[in-house]
Amino acid sequence: MEDMLYLMNSLWVMVSAILVIFMIAGFIMLEAGSTRMKNAGHIAGKTAFTFGLASLVFWAVGFAFIFGDNANFFVGLSNFFYSGADLDLGLSSTVFFVFQLAFAGISITIALGGFAERAKLSVYVLFTILFSAIVYPVVAHWIWGGGWLAEHGKQDFAGSTVVHLTGAMAALAATILLKPRIGRFNKDGSANAIHGHNQVFTSLGVLILWVGWFGFNAGSTVSVDAGFFGFVALNTQLAAGAGAVAALIISWVVLGKSDIPTILNGALAGLVAITASCAFVNTWAAVVIGLIAGVLVFYGAKWMEKMGIDDPIFALSVHGIPGIWGTLSTGFFATPELATVGRPGLFYGGGFEQLGVQAMGVFVSGAFAFVVSFAILFVIKKLLGGLRVSEEEEIMGLDISEHGSYGYPEVFADTKSKAVGDK
Repeated sequence: MEDMLYLMNSLWVMVSAILVIFMIAGFIMLEAGSTRMKNAGHIAGKTAFTFGLASLVFWAVGFAFIFGDNANFFVGLSNFFYSGADLDLGLSSTVFFVFQLAFAGISITIALGGFAERAKLSVYVLFTILFSAIVYPVVAHWIWGGGWLAEHGKQDFAGSTVVHLTGAMAALAATILLKPRIGRFNKDGSANAIHGHNQVFTSLGVLILWVGWFGFNAGSTVSVDAGFFGFVALNTQLAAGAGAVAALIISWVVLGKSDIPTILNGALAGLVAITASCAFVNTWAAVVIGLIAGVLVFYGAKWMEKMGIDDPIFALSVHGIPGIWGTLSTGFFATPELATVGRPGLFYGGGFEQLGVQAMGVFVSGAFAFVVSFAILFVIKKLLGGLRVSEEEEIMGLDISEHGSYGYPEVFADTKSKAVGDK
């Protein structure tokens, strides 16, 4: 029976890892659809490439910094260039490695959303290496690798802080240093909408992410024992649905129309928020967490725009603000029966202790990710003579300026032919 459980755990986590890796396809569709046609090929290609690059960095140093032995409060210090060493986890150690690699890939993909439509390809390459080696592994070690936040009982079951907030704060650093896209804001500070070119792509991307999230959250049980992964999956689904409903309602009430991007972002916000708490809260609380996330994502996007922050992929309003709320939510809703890490939440007699731990974790993790990412990008800016493509290259689109061909060559070739014919 022990051998059978080992094999079943390994199979379940491997399937979950594949689901999480397939979320990269969701991000490709989401990001390409949310940006303009002239940048679609660039968005798709750099997303696939940076995931591959991040995988190599995670193999070399990332996994060691998170889960290595000889650890201190800051990082682990063994298993560099991981070669399959047995970690005694109750499942295949190499499967666990692939699963964790997938999470690292998702975090850098979120971070790079803040670079969209204006950053040089070389910046993506350098930042992917350094984020995957320095930023993500440190936060992950603090919470998941036995670091100092884990010792305080920080609750983050599948990564509202580790994956989503970390990626979002890196995206914030990028948006500040890169500055807004041409035409996004007027001189008086008022905003102009820059619409994505394909809402069908965006919707399909969200659905792929939604399905992949069952690997993300339910897979984080890393076990089939007692079928608990089913309960985690249920909470995940309820929060996503609640987020979409809340976003639809709030956009309809405020705007007079049900805005499609807001609805889609609401579903993602519900998923991000429940990621920390999916194993620690009851089903009714999962619905509440998703509903609040769906409202927050709407007002978060409005606030970012008011602050003059250009966030093309909504990394901050979808992954940052709901990531904060989801992390704090366990401090309210974690039950005594389910809180296998830390203490019960405020509404279950745990007082403010767990809520304080959650708030501390949000602050220090978010601050670390932002400050270090900002410093990395500042140095890259000095080394490369800037982070951003030229104004001419941005106007023509990164497909042609960075790669020499368009993602939609027939469309742009036809446009060029018409222009020549008009002359």
